[in-house]
Amino acid sequence: MDSPQFDVIISGCGPAGLMLASELRLHGVRVLVLEKEPEPVSYVRIVGLHIRSLELMAMRGLLDRLLQHGRKRPAGGFFAGIPEPAPQDLDSAHAYLLGIPQPVIVRLLEEHAIQLGAQIRRGCAVRGFAQDDEGVTVELADGEQVRSRYLVGCDGARSTVRKLLGVGFPGEPSKTETLMGEMAVGVPQEEISAKVAEISKTHQRFWLRPVGNDTYSVVVPAAGISAEPPTLEDFKQQLHAIAGTDFGVHSPRWLSRFGDATRLAERYRVGRVLLAGDAAHIHPPTGGQGLNLGLQDAFNLGWKLAAQIRGWAPETLLDTYQAERHPVAEDVLDNTRAQMELHSTEPGPRAVRRLLTELMDFDEVNRYLIEKITAIDIRYDFGEGPDLLGRRLRDIDIKQGRLYDLLDRGRGLLLDRTERLTVGDWSDRVDHLADPTAALDVPGLLLRPDGHVAWIGDDQQSLDDHLSRWFGKPAS
Repeated sequence: MDSPQFDVIISGCGPAGLMLASELRLHGVRVLVLEKEPEPVSYVRIVGLHIRSLELMAMRGLLDRLLQHGRKRPAGGFFAGIPEPAPQDLDSAHAYLLGIPQPVIVRLLEEHAIQLGAQIRRGCAVRGFAQDDEGVTVELADGEQVRSRYLVGCDGARSTVRKLLGVGFPGEPSKTETLMGEMAVGVPQEEISAKVAEISKTHQRFWLRPVGNDTYSVVVPAAGISAEPPTLEDFKQQLHAIAGTDFGVHSPRWLSRFGDATRLAERYRVGRVLLAGDAAHIHPPTGGQGLNLGLQDAFNLGWKLAAQIRGWAPETLLDTYQAERHPVAEDVLDNTRAQMELHSTEPGPRAVRRLLTELMDFDEVNRYLIEKITAIDIRYDFGEGPDLLGRRLRDIDIKQGRLYDLLDRGRGLLLDRTERLTVGDWSDRVDHLADPTAALDVPGLLLRPDGHVAWIGDDQQSLDDHLSRWFGKPAS
């Protein structure tokens, strides 16, 4: 068998695939990204990056680039569109939503991946693959075969990799269809705002929201419209049916439809083939969590897969990808199911919505739901310990400036306020910052490359045990 040409082949050149490619390249992994489409999508769809995704971008030095192309918005009103402002003291230095065109995210992440050394080939669809003990042979649509040690399917909801792998994708098919697009309007904003405020009292899947440059995001129930993609006339028809006017919509940027299908892959890994992003989970876009969930999959998987390839991964490290991310996806699927119920125009769901709106006036309820949607509530199960164990650490002040600035190489980090601890022979994969002034209320902690706290304490032997658990045997 020929030796692999690459360490990892990634099928899919969307945000999750590109982020994974970049994470792997931080560790010198040979990466090839395959994309079946010959060109990036041309339509401009505005998406939102939630708090946790913004933190991850800050860790890798990407956030400033994204901020140049996005628009900050308040981090509230996400859960089922209930207009409750976010608490003022959310535990993050990036407590906002960043509205940004998806093609811009893809372009910036692609530039980042290429800069780090990833190879990207467009117009190359995966037709088949076969794995063995040494690697995966990937067959392209033109018959070419490419060899790698691992294959990761980041190829979307209709994932070819998932289907060829034979992994089940159980869940519920779409029952409710909605039209969504961005277009210009022909009436004053005041008229739009008044009409939307009136209709949204009974129709939660209806809005016209300005997204800049005299363009509006338009969402309206499909109600029998079957065209794929829908046409501008379909939007006009549905707007008339619900609002009594089509608001003079014209000059669409893009038009699409989405359903409320909800599915989760039974497994995220079979041998040397893994799944991430929409290939592993789909759900309605309410709450704006889908793209963020995929990016966070990539951050979780990247350093673990790199460790496996570089030869220092503990035996079960790669298995923790599914163990940690599958439950997170289950939770996202459940909260989107709940949100979709609250979008119903039926009397029962409307009554529940009114009750939940009242409950969200309580800070604890509102905070709980905001932290869930923005993924800053996630706590991986690392065993018994303080509440911070398994959670992500916010960007804190340190003597060198900001903590996240030290994480751009994708390595672990020992943050040591005692000035007595050491990473010893793990220094090839874990950095050490001795800083008694760090804004922490614990003596020391160990951060994984994805920013989650893997250990807390001041005992060197306990630290060594956890360094072995997450970063393998010491170099010596």
